[in-house]
Amino acid sequence: MDLALDLRGIARLYGSAVALRALSLTLPSGEALALLGPNGSGKTTLLKIIAGAIGPTLGGGTVYGHDLVRDRAALRSVTGLLAAETYHYDDLTARENLQFILTMSGRRPPAGQLAEALETVGLARHADDRVRTFSSGMRRRLALARLSLLAPRLLLLDEPYNSLDADAADLVDATVRGVTERGGAVVLATHDAARGLSVSDRVAVLERGILTHLGPVHSYAQHVG
Repeated sequence: MDLALDLRGIARLYGSAVALRALSLTLPSGEALALLGPNGSGKTTLLKIIAGAIGPTLGGGTVYGHDLVRDRAALRSVTGLLAAETYHYDDLTARENLQFILTMSGRRPPAGQLAEALETVGLARHADDRVRTFSSGMRRRLALARLSLLAPRLLLLDEPYNSLDADAADLVDATVRGVTERGGAVVLATHDAARGLSVSDRVAVLERGILTHLGPVHSYAQHVG
């Protein structure tokens, strides 16, 4: 089995505060994991560790074979994170933002690919508008366009449905399915359990940094019961 994610005994401390406690889980390629739990349960911390943005205090593991501790630069090459903050350059246009991130990643997309990505997320007519004029929902649509162009093997989504209308939420679902259908994997952290479970194969529940449930999607009903 080709593992996208293999975590063993992950813990993360911020001073005396414990964000994650001895968390272990695996995720095969071709599957999506819904990561559920209340605010402060450790979901965002876990995504940042997987993405290589921060390291674990204890424990270890791999992301597509890259070590969480020793290969954090390599982690960033195989993961794509849609965070709560979308991190665009306000003084650049939507098109320029996509061009910049692709240039920084060393990629030269075929002609028309940027326009196609913007069309897919409903931003074609705003391609040359500066991002400072965008609503929060438009910024998240632009972030989805960026992820589609980068095509990460492991997609990490942190509350991706926030600030999105129904059509844009459907775009998130389509993005998840697209990644898994091409053999990648997805970890989707969300408060919208019903929506997250509908596009996932597995579910993990975090409570106060502790993994309290891990199993197939159909097991979640028994857990909450």
